[in-house]
Amino acid sequence: MLIRPATSADGPALYDVCLRTGADGEDATGTYTDTQILGHIYVGPYLALEPDLAFVLDDGAPAGYVLGARDTRDFDRRCEREWWPPLRKRYANPTMSPPWTPDDRLRYMIHHPPRLDGALLVEYPAHLHIDLLPRAQGAGNGRRLITHMLDRLRARGSSGVHLVTGTGNRRAIGFYQHVGMQTLQTHRGAVVMGMRMHA
Repeated sequence: MLIRPATSADGPALYDVCLRTGADGEDATGTYTDTQILGHIYVGPYLALEPDLAFVLDDGAPAGYVLGARDTRDFDRRCEREWWPPLRKRYANPTMSPPWTPDDRLRYMIHHPPRLDGALLVEYPAHLHIDLLPRAQGAGNGRRLITHMLDRLRARGSSGVHLVTGTGNRRAIGFYQHVGMQTLQTHRGAVVMGMRMHA
């Protein structure tokens, strides 16, 4: 499988990968009424705002991706200016109290993106997302994608990287530990893991 730079034309396929891995690594098709909303949060902003840190695992069609941002604070500011405003016009902020539908939870995220505390971002300023379809799993492709991203981040002078995954995604947590990441925080069903890097 080839690792190549992502292009804007990959958007629909990468949104599909995101949906098909969106339930703690399992297929979330059927979970969301709007099949695009997950990709709008976890794929779209990276293709639009950090295209130089967007890579596709390709075996004739996209089978996975790794997406990232070198400076999370700056990325969040740019999302506030450029990415979230059109989506906030399209998706209303839920007005009723929980319990919410899965779509409601993501609409809330569009209006209230989660933020990590500043102290963590000093040590681990970059972040990444990685997802692989089942046909790409178990053959070292995840490690190849992570290594590819870490090399790019090091080349850009990044001192540390973090990611967020669900506490229920035990397979992913084990994989991230295997590639050298450690647990930094656990809260509200999410695990923040990170790695310090040196050039």
